[in-house]
Amino acid sequence: QVRLVMKAHSFIRENVPRVLSSVKDKAGTVHIPRISQYLYFLFAPTLIYRDNYPRNPTIRWGYVATKFAQVLGSLFYAYYIFVRLCIPQFRNSSQETFNLRGLVLCIFNSILPGVLILFLVFFAFLHCWLNAFAEMLRFADRMFYK
Repeated sequence: QVRLVMKAHSFIRENVPRVLSSVKDKAGTVHIPRISQYLYFLFAPTLIYRDNYPRNPTIRWGYVATKFAQVLGSLFYAYYIFVRLCIPQFRNSSQETFNLRGLVLCIFNSILPGVLILFLVFFAFLHCWLNAFAEMLRFADRMFYK
């Protein structure tokens, strides 16, 4: 939801000054973006609204399939880490009486698997998922923020 709020803010910030200046100048035409431009912006991997983005001529479907396979692989690997390293720690602690030492040991034993799962989720979403959608939308400027 934060991403959608940031995209809405960018869309409004880019378009409201243009509309207000054309109304102030009493120009005959007011440039309002089309719905297709807004929908493209919602799915494009950028937070800066432009009416047109550089586009690739074709979609590399093999690249898209590879990125989605990496997302699935990351999810399965995160599941494996969770089942093998995290669940046994908490299952053992639930059978014992509560004590602070057991809780601290359980938390410290879960830090490394938790960090690994966090890295996998960031890799799966920020690298694989967004690159797959960038390729399907033919978004050419992968170094947009540079």
